[in-house]
Amino acid sequence: MPDPTRIAELLHEAAETHHVVYRISDGDDPDWASWYGDWLLTLSELPELLGAAPVRSHLVHALVQLDRDYTAAVPDERWENWYAARLSTYLAAA
Repeated sequence: MPDPTRIAELLHEAAETHHVVYRISDGDDPDWASWYGDWLLTLSELPELLGAAPVRSHLVHALVQLDRDYTAAVPDERWENWYAARLSTYLAAA
């Protein structure tokens, strides 16, 4: 079972990096999930944590769906923790 705490840390790192890369637009990126997917697959330990690299389109879809679900649920926890707790399940279903 992947470590949700470590996945949350990677998601946070991706967010920080994305904000730096897109600083000129104050982080605005309508295709953010594609950027996150690419970064998570090629520049992070996510594939190792999951035990295999997911198909990029599956990861991007999971991130978009998690964003929709998180927005609808309005949970009290940080988005990174919420996504991390569910990411493996979303990818397993893909």
